[in-house]
Amino acid sequence: MPIEEGTPAPQFNLPDETGTVRSLSDFAGKTLVLYFYPKDDTPGCTTEACNFRDDYSAYEQAGVTILGVSPDSPKSHAKFKEKFNLPFSLLADEDNALCEQYGVWGQKKFMGREYMGVLRTTFVIGPDGVIKKVFENVKPADHSVEVLAAVQA
Repeated sequence: MPIEEGTPAPQFNLPDETGTVRSLSDFAGKTLVLYFYPKDDTPGCTTEACNFRDDYSAYEQAGVTILGVSPDSPKSHAKFKEKFNLPFSLLADEDNALCEQYGVWGQKKFMGREYMGVLRTTFVIGPDGVIKKVFENVKPADHSVEVLAAVQA
């Protein structure tokens, strides 16, 4: 189960696509959209990332920072970011520790096979570091519009 709204967001120190370590404290005083996705350059994840990209100027106008998180390496993130011209950073959670802290590492099923993986989930973290909104079971095609509406409300 993902951590709940009203809970302080778990701290993190993870490398982005350039290898720069990013921390939750880097974004203190700002609204942060922290979205967890399974894998770089796969159909659903690409749709989700490109929709955040396409809506990015509206997020900027709302004073919102976007960060993507997956278990992929910084090198994989760099390729994904460049290929799709993503204007936001992607964090490498290679040991799934942050996914586990946020409660988004869990049992998945695909084509009759069960395995552990990232449960596509987004957290809106307020300027005070508290989780304001949690989006579970995200549908990649509509998600950015849904998140944008929540942060603009």
